[in-house]
Order: sequence, then C-alpha cells, then structure tokens
Amino acid sequence: LQAVFYYYSAELKCRMKFGIYLPPKAETGKCPVLYWLSGLTCTEQNFITKAGFHQAAAEHGLIVVAPDTSPRGCNIEGEDESWDFGTGAGFYVDATEEPWKTNYRMYSYIKDELPKLINANFPTDPERMSIFGHSMGGHGALILALKNPGKYKSVSAFAPICNPIQCQWGKKALGGYLGSDVSKWEAYDATQLVKSYPDSHLDILIDQGKDDQFLSAGQLLPDNFIAACTERKIPVVFRLQQAGYDHSYFFIATFINDHIRHHAKYLNA
Repeated sequence: LQAVFYYYSAELKCRMKFGIYLPPKAETGKCPVLYWLSGLTCTEQNFITKAGFHQAAAEHGLIVVAPDTSPRGCNIEGEDESWDFGTGAGFYVDATEEPWKTNYRMYSYIKDELPKLINANFPTDPERMSIFGHSMGGHGALILALKNPGKYKSVSAFAPICNPIQCQWGKKALGGYLGSDVSKWEAYDATQLVKSYPDSHLDILIDQGKDDQFLSAGQLLPDNFIAACTERKIPVVFRLQQAGYDHSYFFIATFINDHIRHHAKYLNA
C-alpha cells in the first residue's frame, strides 16, 4: 500500500505531507523503516512516482517513508523567490535566523517528530531504522546519520551535496538559515562531521553519475567527503557510474534496488 498523509506539524508549525509505503509483511508483523529525503524543489511525490522502489521494498519487507523537503505555505516573505532557498529547499537544518527559525526546522522534524508519528501509527520496529536520499536529501541523510551515531542502521545517497560549506548551494542556504558564522554551518556539513565521527560502525554507499551537471559545477564535491572518510577509516563505497548518468530520477531508478538491498542487509539482520 502506497499512501500519502497530511497532518499539522508541531515542529514546523504548518501542514505537512508524507508518503509511506507499507509492504505485504506489514499486514502481519512489524517492519523496519527506511526514510528517503528528496532534493531541491521536490515534494513527497517525486520519489513515490519516479524511483521504482516498491518491488524491492516489498521483497525485503521494508516500510519506506518519503517526507516533503520543507515547510510550505508559511507566508514568510521571500520563501518562494528562488528554487534553491525557502519553499522546497529546507536543507534539513534547524534555522536560527529570522524569519526562518520558527518554521524551518527540518532537521528536528526528520530526526524526532516524524519517526515518533510513524512509530505511533504504523506497524514499525523502532529499533530498525535507516536513511537515504538524493542531492540535498543525500546531504540530509549523511548529516543525520553522522550526527546521531547508532540511530540509523545504515545510510546511502545518490549524488549528495557532500561539502555544503564549500559550494554555492550550501553557502546560500546555510548563510540564510544559520547566519554568517561559518562555524555554525559545519554542524550540517558531512565532510566536517565525518572528521569527528566517534567510530567506524557505519557503512556508507554513494552513487554518483559521471555526467551529473552539478558534479561538474562543483556543487556536490564528493572527493572531499571521500578523503575525510579515508582519513578517519570510515567505510564508504563510492560508485562513479559511467557516461550518460546525470542528476535525474532515471539515474536513481537504475540503481535504487542496490540501495534497498544495502539497507535490508542491516535492517533485517
């Protein structure tokens, strides 16, 4: 069953939607939960309709939750002025700057409020939870796993923004939401966070398309993250998929089964 629900979020102070897929196994028992975080401009619909994940999730007995990417309709001045900041671009941080700090608390929403809601209303096993995402959502998945050791059994990403303090997307979003103090940005930067990750018990899978226009534009910077992981001996499998693979959902749909299997290995153990 693929469903979409909406409710009033106390954390974000607005109505929020989320997609949830319940596999056949959920009819008879509790299942692990896999959270998907989408990228810039996306809603909960992009992953549901384009990724082609349902068959693999059904086979492995995984509940898959796909939330929206930002608060919506908060009537904040400027929230709809650009595609890479504001609506559809929450960047999975807790904003500290006006006028964003009241509503734009996507980090706490994903970490705390949403899992509590899911666990209270669906047949989940709260002890078995993993996270993955794409682009801005890949950034979100990585930082949530790195900031909360042991919370997620596994993490993976498609074309994640790996080092946002060094790219234009990140500088715009983090500066807008968190202010001008760059040291505060580092708390939401996977490349910085992995340098102080307390142990190596986190296997990371990353797929990146070679013809991704945002890779060549210097927005994703996976090499910086890989170097930091190597230095800290954190296991990371980085697969640079060859010519023709870009930043689109066609790329995601091609390799989604590998990611579902990656997570099932840890969630069903």
